[in-house]
Amino acid sequence: MVFQPSAICQMSHGGMQVETSFPLQLDSLHDFRLTLGNRSVVVKGRIAHSRISDVDQDVITYRSGVEFIEPSERVAAAIAHFVDALAKQKAESTISYQSGQKETDL
Repeated sequence: MVFQPSAICQMSHGGMQVETSFPLQLDSLHDFRLTLGNRSVVVKGRIAHSRISDVDQDVITYRSGVEFIEPSERVAAAIAHFVDALAKQKAESTISYQSGQKETDL
């Protein structure tokens, strides 16, 4: 097993979008270790799509969509809790920002 770093760009209950410095083959299965706040889980994912997202000198960045495959109840609950908490935090910060604007700013 080889551990490779990746950056999560987006995440939902059913999958995520990741950026890597290496290509991921379509329909291949991978185990992803996710650190979700103070929890760490391992989830199996299928590569649903993959493309080159950036080319900078000698560095190529790939962006891939990962579909979670049959996560256990514990893992699914941890992912849902994390995603929902982020969505709530984002909504609260948007409301806070909007309420701080003057009427002429809107």
